[in-house]
Formats: sequence, C-alpha cells, structure tokens
Amino acid sequence: TILTLSSFHWLVAWIGLEINTMAILPMMTKTPHPRAIEAATKYFLTQASASALMLFSCLINALQTGEWGMNTPPSMMTNPLSLALTMKLGLAPLHFWLPEVLQGISLPTGLILSTWQKIPPMILLFQISAHISLTLMVILSLTSILIGGWGGIGQTQIRKIMAFSSIGHLGWIILILKFNPQLSIFSFALYIIMTTAMFLSLITLSSTKMSQISTSWTKNPALTTTAMLILLSLAGLPPLTGFLPKLLITLELVKQNMVIFATLTMLASLLALFFYLRLTYIITLTLSPNTHSSLTLWRANTKPYVMYSIISTMALTLLPLAPT
Repeated sequence: TILTLSSFHWLVAWIGLEINTMAILPMMTKTPHPRAIEAATKYFLTQASASALMLFSCLINALQTGEWGMNTPPSMMTNPLSLALTMKLGLAPLHFWLPEVLQGISLPTGLILSTWQKIPPMILLFQISAHISLTLMVILSLTSILIGGWGGIGQTQIRKIMAFSSIGHLGWIILILKFNPQLSIFSFALYIIMTTAMFLSLITLSSTKMSQISTSWTKNPALTTTAMLILLSLAGLPPLTGFLPKLLITLELVKQNMVIFATLTMLASLLALFFYLRLTYIITLTLSPNTHSSLTLWRANTKPYVMYSIISTMALTLLPLAPT
C-alpha cells in the first residue's frame, strides 16, 4: 500500500497493487473452508483482470506520450484506467465480486478488505482526478448508489449488507472526485472510520447473520446500542458522523449547478436507508431488553475495547467538524 501511495511512476504503482493483492490471499484462505477458497479465487481473478487492464492502459499511455509519470496530460487511455481502478474498488457495474468475496471470508479479513484494500486504488483515482471523464464518474456513482441500495434490501447476511453499503458509499465519494478531490478524500476517511467501527462491533459480538445480531442484547447491551447507532451513522442520519459527507457532497453538487444529480443521489440513498433501518429495528426492537436467565452471565469475549471505543466515538460524533 505504501509503495503505491508513494509512487510517481505507473509501473511502481501497479507493482504495489499486485503485491497488495497477493498479500491478502493467505489471510482469506486462513480458514480452509470451500467458501473461503472460492472467495479468494474470485478476488484474485477480478483483481488480476483489473490489474491487466490498468497495465495495458499505462503501457498505451506511455507509448503515446513517452512518459510514465502520473501527471501526464489526459490521453484516450484515461477512461480504461479509471474503469480498472473502479473495478479494484468494487464500484457498480463492476461490483459483482465484492458481496460474494466478503460473504466467504472471516470478519477481521472482511474489515481489511472493506477499508485498507480500498486505499491504494482510491488514492490513484485521486491522483488522476483532474483528467478523468466527468460523465463516466457520474454514471458509475449513480449506478453504485442505486445498486448499493437495491442489493442490500433482500439480504439477511450482515457481511453482504456491509458489501452493498460499501458500494453505495464509494458511489457518493467518486461523484465529486472531479469537482472537489479533497472533499472526496475526507468522505473516504469518514467511510473508513464508520466501516471499521461497524466491523469491530460485529467481531466483538461474533455476529454474521441478522438472527445472531437480534439476540445480541443479552450478551452485551452497551455494545449492541453502539452498533445500532453506528448503523444509523452509516445510513447518514443527523446528528451522527455519516450525515457530514452526505451534507457536504450535496452542497458541492448544488454549487456546481448539478441539482438534478443531487436530487437523484439523495432519492437513491433512501433505498440504502431502508435496509439500515431494518437492521436497526431487528437489533433493538424485536427482542425485549432482558437479563440472562442463568446465574453466571455469559458475556461477549473480552477483547481490547480501547481501539473500539475510540473508533466508535469518531463514527458517531464527528458532525461538529462540518464548519471546519
């Protein structure tokens, strides 16, 4: 990741992405289950295809311009390069691998895949943001927000819901990549904070299905409440952190006279709001708050809560940053 982030040469960036892909495969196959092997195979094939397209675009670009630097003027290969990077990120319509891969791997690996693995392609997109096609980005982002909402509605597996949530959030992020790359990176940082907090909640509660999380109140009431609030933050409800990127992105779109697109994205994100609210309802309102019947209360396995508490606080209370 650091190699990709610090590179100025397309070939070095490509090598960094390849090493990154190879390095996470053993973590995916750590549990030798057919689903995990299948997930790792799907991940490898899609990432290899995206890498091949990226290398091809960079080679043609170098052939045309004679330069390998990232600040070369735009050429006809900018669009294929953008598509290769969006495929690595898992944006619609190149998103089909993400829910399947995330469903087949463990929660800690899923956390890395949803956050850390998205940093290198996102930063590369950020570096070519001045040259990318606005039409392409708007089409990809609107498709992602719609699919991120639609896909998550019928799911009962929380990892798949988190995958569709990730697709929707990244759609919001790349929508304003051309206009305001700094705001894009800021929204991406907030997405990473909120997703990390949600995955840490799920890891601590050992929940991968809706049926498991619905009974988690008896294990750990405080943690369940926090998980519910983080879900609402991911949905983008004020006064939680998740409202901040949506507010700023909508303001930026209105500033650029893209009122219709701002309206469309807000309406499309209502689909995602539905499944977040459904999950919140299942966590908090389907089971009455009760204490465990056994004398020795069984609690969630004790893990270091310091990191979790810091991330959760950030995932819930960063809205006052808006004026800055």
